[in-house]
Amino acid sequence: MPTLYVENVPDSLYKALRKRARESRTSIAAEIISLLAQNVPTAEELQKRREFYKRMAELRARPIESSGGFPTAEQMISEDRDR
Repeated sequence: MPTLYVENVPDSLYKALRKRARESRTSIAAEIISLLAQNVPTAEELQKRREFYKRMAELRARPIESSGGFPTAEQMISEDRDR
């Protein structure tokens, strides 16, 4: 497993990381790995996102299937005005 060293971390950021680590009862290194995992997408995650967006585009492109039993918005507004 690769090792990552980070230098020149601002004091305020280090204090915030240390506080988060204490609150979650983990080391600062574990907290940083957790934050990186949550915020830096892997190649697999990016592929999943591409597939998701492709599927959403396909769903948006499909015509809406309706049973025909529901009035349109215009019909409902017209009926409401006629009351």
